[in-house]
Amino acid sequence: MIIVAHPDDGEHMAAGTLAKWAREGSEIYYVLCTSGDKGTSDPNVNPEELAATREREQRAAAAVVGARDVVFLRYPDGALRNTLELRRDIVREIRRYKPDILFCQDPTNRYSDAYINHPDHRAAGDTALDAVFPSARDYHAFPELIAEGFMPHNTLEVYLGAQGSNATVWVDIADTIDAKIAALREHKSQVGEDQERLQGMADRIRQRSADVGAAHAMSYAESFRFIHLR
Repeated sequence: MIIVAHPDDGEHMAAGTLAKWAREGSEIYYVLCTSGDKGTSDPNVNPEELAATREREQRAAAAVVGARDVVFLRYPDGALRNTLELRRDIVREIRRYKPDILFCQDPTNRYSDAYINHPDHRAAGDTALDAVFPSARDYHAFPELIAEGFMPHNTLEVYLGAQGSNATVWVDIADTIDAKIAALREHKSQVGEDQERLQGMADRIRQRSADVGAAHAMSYAESFRFIHLR
């Protein structure tokens, strides 16, 4: 299962790995905290229409990856917080699908020299971690979920999207780099349909993935911070 803030976050972070594991027989599920209704600089775009568009795009991208299902929690874009309500809703999906492995965004990743991490990314990652442990595990956490039939579940492995010195695990995506790029191309509201622009995006993804894999004898790789719960 992968839990992220916005449509396209999962593809940027882990589409190559998810596609690789789907081909190997894993069941992949997406949980989106928001539908990305603020994801435009065009004042003429209606936020509700944009959310519907981005949900369609996310379903198409997940299909490229090989996911079984996509769940949209539909919290407001740009206002995500680690609340008990959001945690409960994430716990519900963890208990519903019972994942062995969970991917989420790294809540400790705030900024770099040329990048400020979106606050929704941090909130989604923070809440996902709190949902995995201890809430999804504990019987008395969110008793209303027990009443709905969702019993506790232990997820023992967590992969946080990570770069550079924060990464502890690298996944070879040489066989699925094309699937990663194809999945990102489905997010047309974000990447457009101009072929020159799309080629530039593909080139950047290949170069970034090559840079990640270079020190680990991989032509293309994705990197993560790995947590093994015991």
